Amino acid sequence: MNISQKVLTYDEKTVFRLRELYRGYGYTRYKVSKFEEYDLYAHNKSFLVSDNVLTFTDTNGRLMALKPDVTLSIAKNYRAEDGMQKVYYNENVYRTAKGADGFREIMQAGLECIGRMDTLAVCEVLMLAQKSLSLISETYMLDVSHMGLLEGWLEAADVTGAEADEVLSFVRSKNIPSIRSFCASHGVAVPMCEVLVSLTQIYAPLGEALEALSGLLVGDKMKEAYGELCEVCRMMQAEGMTSRLYFDVTMVGDVNYYNGIVFCGFVDGIAEDVLSGGRYDSLLAKMGKRAGAIGFAVYLNVLERYGASNDGYEVDTVLLYSEADDPFRVAEAARALRAEGVDVRTEKGSDTQTRCRSVCRLTAQGWERVER
Repeated sequence: MNISQKVLTYDEKTVFRLRELYRGYGYTRYKVSKFEEYDLYAHNKSFLVSDNVLTFTDTNGRLMALKPDVTLSIAKNYRAEDGMQKVYYNENVYRTAKGADGFREIMQAGLECIGRMDTLAVCEVLMLAQKSLSLISETYMLDVSHMGLLEGWLEAADVTGAEADEVLSFVRSKNIPSIRSFCASHGVAVPMCEVLVSLTQIYAPLGEALEALSGLLVGDKMKEAYGELCEVCRMMQAEGMTSRLYFDVTMVGDVNYYNGIVFCGFVDGIAEDVLSGGRYDSLLAKMGKRAGAIGFAVYLNVLERYGASNDGYEVDTVLLYSEADDPFRVAEAARALRAEGVDVRTEKGSDTQTRCRSVCRLTAQGWERVER
């Protein structure tokens, strides 16, 4: 049975489009339980968007949690004998949303690629991230970085532990004065400090950014990260997908989990990111699994507002009638309107507060449109 697109909300329509996209690249549907043992999240809280987790005690005494994240569940269940696993999902997660109080049930879609990683696999995921954004809006941007650039700088500057977390927080917020103050107070040489300042200030199309980056490489780890970014840029150029691909080093993930390429996606009209992802081999290693992994999630709860801002109508037409009108005539008029291919909501009264494209009123002859 075909479901009319008119009865679906914007985020629901997007789910169907994304499923079709991911299946076309050989990704298979992955289903997970709404519940997981709490220990999974307790041991990996810094991997989560929020460390607030809804918990309950199961009938067998185990402490369980309503799932706040899908990636952790997929990674936990991966086995080396599975080989290359390419999966997509659309699931509800339960967590505090950005800029909101209290827990919410959030619809999320995404994909994960786990196994033997290479540049082709990474670029395929980046390409699918861009294609996902293009299904949401024609005007989008995908910002990309590489954790190796920051890890390499920290290693070369001999900054570790809590101090590393502190300076990375300044990078994340593009707080240049605090970066310089940190370096001065922690004995980081001025030239090394200015490398991080320059790195933080780069925001440009990936190809242009690579030219600027070439003069900022200190140590083997930064050079290795730069080489991978160059290879990604070359392959994405061959696919004709670099015009909306920008470099931004301030997308800082937790270094205990993320490594390699990281990225965030944005669409015109929404201030926050609607997609984020990256390489998380370190998470697999922490779980004792020898494999590479990369994936992303699309935040469909954000698209609820996006769809409303682009349409905003609850129904096509409201048909108004009075107490004195024959209900059979009201139903007949509504059927006639629906036969024209529009959705109709009947309401008793002289006016409506329903957001609709047009308002009609029952008359002795049938119905007439009301000027608003």
